[in-house]
Amino acid sequence: MAKYLIVNADDYGMCHAANEAVAELFEGGWLKSSTIMMPCPAAEEAVKFSIDHPEYAIGVHLTLTSEWGEYRWKPLTDGKSLIDEDGYMWHESDQVEKNATYEDIEAEVRAQIDLAHSMGMKPSHIDNHMGSLYGHYTGRIGLSKLALRVCGDYGYAYRLYTAADKRICPKGTPYFLYAAVPLLSKKWGKKYGVVIPDYLLFPDWNDEMRESYEKYREMILNIWVDIPEDGVTETFIHPSVECDELKSITGRWSDRVWEYQLMKDPYTHQFLKEHGVRLINYRQLIAMKGGKVR
Repeated sequence: MAKYLIVNADDYGMCHAANEAVAELFEGGWLKSSTIMMPCPAAEEAVKFSIDHPEYAIGVHLTLTSEWGEYRWKPLTDGKSLIDEDGYMWHESDQVEKNATYEDIEAEVRAQIDLAHSMGMKPSHIDNHMGSLYGHYTGRIGLSKLALRVCGDYGYAYRLYTAADKRICPKGTPYFLYAAVPLLSKKWGKKYGVVIPDYLLFPDWNDEMRESYEKYREMILNIWVDIPEDGVTETFIHPSVECDELKSITGRWSDRVWEYQLMKDPYTHQFLKEHGVRLINYRQLIAMKGGKVR
């Protein structure tokens, strides 16, 4: 029996280095799913690529945080609760949960989807940058309901999960909160007609992984093949090419370069095949779940 895995390239449109990596991975046949950060400086370039290549499953990465030190972005709307004292989006997801109003959040996420539409893009699915709409950090689970309701209004699938597994509970999240999400995501997904993956694997980095690319590859691939056979699992990466632009944004630039290399690596795809893992995209997930494919 095949194990189905979606590897989504998050942060498309964040910068040119990300755009270059994602475009190359799609065109090489190594990547099947990605999502664009509409408020970011390089979003227009990414949207153009998606329009030119409708065969690829590219969606919108709903963005409410701006995590870097100097390289930052602002909301598309004028919601005062969405910004910090410098006028940019909050650095961290828990700050969004503590400070942003439901009204401002909904206006912003709709504006991001609407902007993609106005530019001519036809998104395949929707997900969320840094999990700021999950409610994991403060127990504000109503944010997940908001996101699913909005996705239902537009007719898009959404990254959440309908089954929990202790092995993949994200760091810093109380398990009872993590395990509560499927109880509600199933209910709300059904109510709003939103297709959702079965499992969500949060690919937390650690110092042991950073010892070498080979060590990272070994550890992450062993995680990727240890997934359930009773549904579709999604995980995510943030691929970028190595360049001065990327290095000026984050000191952890090598993490993103290795994720890019991992998807280009023939060993990766051979290893997954040998362990019965089939890479699919969001359109295939939607078809498998009986939803409307875009």
